[in-house]
Amino acid sequence: MVSPLKDKIAIMGVGYTKFGELWDKNQEDLLVEACYESFDDAGVEPKQIDAIWIGIQYFFTGLSGGAAAEFLKIFGKPATRVENFCASGMDAFRNACYAVYSGDIDIALACGVEKLMDAGSRGLPGFEQFGHPVYGNVSAPGMFAMLATRAFHNWEWTKEDLARVAVKNHYNGVAHPKAHFRREIKIEDVLNAPMIAEPLGRYDCCAMSDGAAALVITRPEIAKEFKHRDDFVVLKGNGMAVETLYPYYKPGYDFSEVPATQKAAQAAYKAAGIKDPVKEIGFAEVHDCFTITELLNMQDLGLCKKGEAAQKVRDGFTAIDGEFPINPSGGLKCFGHPIGATGCRMLVEVTKQIQGRADGRQVERNEVGMAHNLGGPYTVCTVTVLGRP
Repeated sequence: MVSPLKDKIAIMGVGYTKFGELWDKNQEDLLVEACYESFDDAGVEPKQIDAIWIGIQYFFTGLSGGAAAEFLKIFGKPATRVENFCASGMDAFRNACYAVYSGDIDIALACGVEKLMDAGSRGLPGFEQFGHPVYGNVSAPGMFAMLATRAFHNWEWTKEDLARVAVKNHYNGVAHPKAHFRREIKIEDVLNAPMIAEPLGRYDCCAMSDGAAALVITRPEIAKEFKHRDDFVVLKGNGMAVETLYPYYKPGYDFSEVPATQKAAQAAYKAAGIKDPVKEIGFAEVHDCFTITELLNMQDLGLCKKGEAAQKVRDGFTAIDGEFPINPSGGLKCFGHPIGATGCRMLVEVTKQIQGRADGRQVERNEVGMAHNLGGPYTVCTVTVLGRP
């Protein structure tokens, strides 16, 4: 059944900061910059925002929706913090969409921010020296290295196949003024880089970064009343799935796929009325926290069959001028991954691509685009399909 939300939610303005090691800015600076860019883009005043949903993952950026209300000085209105692993930003958007659709909220702000570089600790906060209550003693690279090892065994993929993903995304990221990394690399650079978690090397892993992103959303009939923009983008479908926190303890799990992505994608396609994503969607921003993740995403999103993703990349299927461009912005590989901001940034990228005003490389087939946001130990996934009205 097609979702009743289809074509009923309009993105009327977007904004985001440059991502990177932003030592001269704190989380307040970043959030205000991204949100005010989205206000200007939408042609609205802060006082016109009826409610806020903010994606934040780690405790030092704020413990409530007050993290947004206080920084933006939008008081006396609902403000909700959303924490859902690396999918926090897109889940904030998802919740805002339901509120706007209900009619109780006319104009909502969905935003995300994270300041990781000033954490005062190594790696992601929460990965304590003696283990995390959810992750145990495994690191994020270690978790995804298990997927790579299984893929190498099942389908005879190689480190060169992983390297091609990194090379492609760095090529795209060179053109994006807000990317953390803007330098092309070669396959040899990837293969010769220091090892992080076999078989994942430095260039197979996205960086830790600071950043923020924001979207102003409303209903299409309200968006039409604002004359500032006439090219608003609409929600076609959204799907979300949450799987076990402990996949490595699940006897039947073989590490060759991510069920959360599969189920979220199926829900999003059903909501949008999409039968064939390759033919009906033009491009995607996917969660490439590691190069292996992008390859598995292709299969789990139904863009190719199991075991075919590596060959698809070799054939140029996912290149900026390919049949189905993936991560035209450069992805997490070039932006890094400020946890709460990433999902919102992906939605900003897809929105601007559809509008034909991408900040980096513009795709040609841009009527409909998709964003995929994965979090935790392959636990939570949100997939969003956007398009023209």
